[in-house]
Amino acid sequence: MYILNFIRGFCMALADSVPGVSGGTIAFILGFYDDFVNSLNNLISSDKNGRIIALKFLAKIGIGWIVGFILSVSFITSIFEKNIYQISSLFLGFIISSIPLIVKSERKILIGNKRNAIFLIVGISVVVAMTYFNPVTNVGQSFSLKSENLNLLFIAYIFISGMVAISAMVLPGISGSTILLIFGLYAPILTAIEQIIRLNFDYLPAILIFGSGILIGILITVRIVRHLLRSFRSQTIYCIIGLMVGSIYSVIMGPMSLEVSKAPMSVSTFNIVFFAIGCILVPLLEKLKEVLKNKSKEELDNDIEQS
Repeated sequence: MYILNFIRGFCMALADSVPGVSGGTIAFILGFYDDFVNSLNNLISSDKNGRIIALKFLAKIGIGWIVGFILSVSFITSIFEKNIYQISSLFLGFIISSIPLIVKSERKILIGNKRNAIFLIVGISVVVAMTYFNPVTNVGQSFSLKSENLNLLFIAYIFISGMVAISAMVLPGISGSTILLIFGLYAPILTAIEQIIRLNFDYLPAILIFGSGILIGILITVRIVRHLLRSFRSQTIYCIIGLMVGSIYSVIMGPMSLEVSKAPMSVSTFNIVFFAIGCILVPLLEKLKEVLKNKSKEELDNDIEQS
């Protein structure tokens, strides 16, 4: 199970590090989303034995996630700004090919509660409004996370962004990276993490603030998300799909959040090849789910035989 959970965490990290689908979506596609959310919840509110079991599971996922995230960030930051339109086309492929998988897996819930489709509009409206009114797309410049640029208002902005981003990561829908793209912090956060990896600690205070927002976000949102998915599943799923649809607009406007702002993606800058790659990768993950499921069954059978 160690290799299996490492692969799960690694795939989640690849999703979390790029705007498009969330790590929660990958967990959903690979079939361990409920275990993931329940473990996060048990880590916070369960008894000692429950916390130990949850911690062991999350630690296995976490090792794969850390390795995948570091590799992904190191690669993405080197090509992100130079190839923004190709990468944005790839992100669009991720998003558009993931929506049918969510709809398919929740088909009965969605069809049986069509009156809740209004939450689809709510999800779309929230993301479009956040993208349209955020300061980056309006003034056309990005943030710098060097410690010398931090002030009280900016600190609060980074902290809240971390809280909201981790909330999105837990949900099987819009990614935390897309949220950061909407807030204009995606490229700055990637740059800051890369600089810290290179032992440039001018960016460390901002990342610590962002990390604090993530920790508080986990404490606050995991139980809320778990409750919503259990008690208001159709409304939540409709809203998630709306968030994903709305994030298409966010990705199109994403080039404006770069340190050197570029024009939003257009028909002429859209790259069909990278879009197709994104569309192909998500169904491949669906196939990987079956492979991992069979491998997990084999490992379980081996453990039973050895015992």
